[in-house]
Amino acid sequence: MNTMQSHGTGVPDLIQFDIFAIEQYSEQGTRSLEPEKSLMFAVLSDAVECFQKYALSRDEYENRLFRETEIWICEENREWPFSFINVWEALTIDPPYLRKGLFRWKQTAMQSVSTRQRNKRSA
Repeated sequence: MNTMQSHGTGVPDLIQFDIFAIEQYSEQGTRSLEPEKSLMFAVLSDAVECFQKYALSRDEYENRLFRETEIWICEENREWPFSFINVWEALTIDPPYLRKGLFRWKQTAMQSVSTRQRNKRSA
């Protein structure tokens, strides 16, 4: 996927682009993956989309989805097969890379919204 969306934040979803580039690089896409790894990739993609889509939401339900996703990303759980760490390791990708990118994206999105709000007030 080469198109980048902003999920309403005005900040491009660079992480989504990175994941799809990684998917194509490692294992040449999900078609060649084992069914379990295809499912893990789908879980990971959904988590990234949820993180970006709801990061700045004020809706209670969407905010809860974001918080649950953020907790999942931060956990160091190795016992559950679909934990963040296990999913990334099964896909042979370094977990801290995505964490750092997601939290950098969140910070940029928050700054962008804050700047737009300040500009509206001073206009």
